[in-house]
Amino acid sequence: MKKPHNQLDGKLLKQKVLSDGTARMTVSFYKYVKIENPEIFRDHLFLQLDDLDVLGRIYVAKEGINAQINVPTKNMDLFKDTINTTDFLNGVRLNVAIENKSFSFFKLIVKVRDKIVADGLEDKDFDSSKIGKHLNAKEFNLLTDNSDTILVDMRNHYESEVGHFKNAWCPDVDTFREQLPVVANKLHEQKGKNIVMYCTGGIRCEKASAYLKYKGFENVYQLEGGIINYAKQVNQEGLENKFVGKNFVFDERLGERITNDVIAKCHQCGKNCDNHTNCKNVACNLLFIQCEECKEKMKNTCSKECKTFTELPEDIQKERRKAIDSGIRIFSKGRFLKK
Repeated sequence: MKKPHNQLDGKLLKQKVLSDGTARMTVSFYKYVKIENPEIFRDHLFLQLDDLDVLGRIYVAKEGINAQINVPTKNMDLFKDTINTTDFLNGVRLNVAIENKSFSFFKLIVKVRDKIVADGLEDKDFDSSKIGKHLNAKEFNLLTDNSDTILVDMRNHYESEVGHFKNAWCPDVDTFREQLPVVANKLHEQKGKNIVMYCTGGIRCEKASAYLKYKGFENVYQLEGGIINYAKQVNQEGLENKFVGKNFVFDERLGERITNDVIAKCHQCGKNCDNHTNCKNVACNLLFIQCEECKEKMKNTCSKECKTFTELPEDIQKERRKAIDSGIRIFSKGRFLKK
């Protein structure tokens, strides 16, 4: 059978998507559910979605599935029918992107992982099914107006830096794994208050709400469908929009605008800007915020060293990259890069 990822070269796949003109919809969904054999399910799912020309990134684990994908608009009904043939996905909520651009993904990858979201939790007594109460947009607005409510952003600092809800506590953390104990410890003395959490699409809050309940918190809530679903609901129902700025997303777009407010700054010059980018030096690949002027001046790199590196002949760059562990690098909040 086919391997659970596209076999074509990444550049060719990207060129194909950008040139074929196919209208696509960016969709995400998740489900915490016990999957006995993730490898078999992964292989089956890949074949189904590949036949529909679905692109994206899907993680499968014994605890469930986490998917961010791009579906040809013409195949959307077929995609829904296909998903519904799997019992535990029948009727699963699909979060359709606010800004539907065709270039969010360029290949299909379905991977088996230990967790669908890395949480660092090893406690066997923890039950992830005992979650907090889900709130729709109207309920969320009402409860967050309550003085006995603490609103917590369960995303990483580089996400909340470009957009967040008014009056939310945005922990300065790099990962969800790091954030869970930080939130539980910080709020330990306020267990009787309403704890309302939100994230991009709901998956992190699902786990976090169960974790806080396990830690003895009484009134735990989460925004159903996350920021994506909230933005759609407030527009459809004419509600007050309490989110300010841009919603960071983990695909080629790196963000979708919710309001016109720009609350972040370029990490190189300090100008108002909320456009994330990755350093053009693939040996660096640093995720940071860069305005158009700095992008032109620095040739889409994060430093003079990286700019100089990208000006080297490609064969020399490749040779030097062999000795570099690029990994995943994220710009630290509140500090300027070297120009």
